[in-house]
Amino acid sequence: MLEQLKQANSTPLKNWIKSRWQDLIDLALTEIKVEDVKLETGDLIKYFGKLSAAIRAIPSQRQEIRNKINPHTVTLLTALNEFIDNSKTVLDDSTKLVVIVDNLDRIVPINRRDHKTNHDEIFLDRANQLKGLNCHLIYTIPISMAYSNRANDLRDIYDNDPMVLPMIMIRNLDRTINPDGMAKIKAIIEKRTQQFLPTKKLETDIFESQEVLERLCLMTGGHVRNLILLMQTALDHVDALPITAKAAQRAITQARDVYQRTVEHEQWKILAKVYRTNEIQNDEAHRKLLFNRCILQYAYFDADAELKSWYDVHPLITEIKEFKDAILSQPTPGGV
Repeated sequence: MLEQLKQANSTPLKNWIKSRWQDLIDLALTEIKVEDVKLETGDLIKYFGKLSAAIRAIPSQRQEIRNKINPHTVTLLTALNEFIDNSKTVLDDSTKLVVIVDNLDRIVPINRRDHKTNHDEIFLDRANQLKGLNCHLIYTIPISMAYSNRANDLRDIYDNDPMVLPMIMIRNLDRTINPDGMAKIKAIIEKRTQQFLPTKKLETDIFESQEVLERLCLMTGGHVRNLILLMQTALDHVDALPITAKAAQRAITQARDVYQRTVEHEQWKILAKVYRTNEIQNDEAHRKLLFNRCILQYAYFDADAELKSWYDVHPLITEIKEFKDAILSQPTPGGV
């Protein structure tokens, strides 16, 4: 917010930093004396950045940092809300302030001794703090939490149902290619590449052929983050454009190897059943596979305009030997 709203009066946050200065020095987050610092907006960004980086990067120091900061969370929220209120006075009347807190869905679940997880602690126990800012807020949460027995708690606390963002439906339920989904995935790549190569054509200059482009797109399962990672890896395997079939395949193989290591032995049978039925069970085993993106969710509107969801195994997994063996060991639907 400080970076995006530099024109707003940040005095409340400057005062908060000054009041916590000794704590920051004790945590070795700064060596600068407070009287030597004017605390411009750039300084604030730097110090808050150091604080959040230390929390993420220094496991041995995390609890100490929390112990220092926790007692002052209320005053930090107060300072933030004063800053937000100040920012609204400089925004256009037609502008709405929305804070999007992304990447929280990547927080790996950790089970606590009291049968809670760190997800419970963050999104439920700290809900009043997460809801405490005077603006519109969007938090990304782990998909496994939206399917857990805490889903009702989330709804009650946040006064909203968690909105599950499905994958881009690059294949239909019968696994035929969905033209609209394929076009959307291609458009995402084109949007990225045109920033740097505005005159290059996607299917001839960026990729050596339409077939290479579409194979890479299909291997994402419609997952945009996977798409970006596959593109980056494929580019690592060429010295110059276009991306060749060999480079794309190497990127696919590398990503598939990661998924092969991700799936545990007893999970292959679960994945095989999901592949056959396009359904999941609401249990810990399936939630774990959703969190790891081994199972992907898709959605469409039926003839009655009702939203329908279905599930499938990530396409990178379907070519792994252990998965193929699990499929062969599954009983044939309708068989004896």
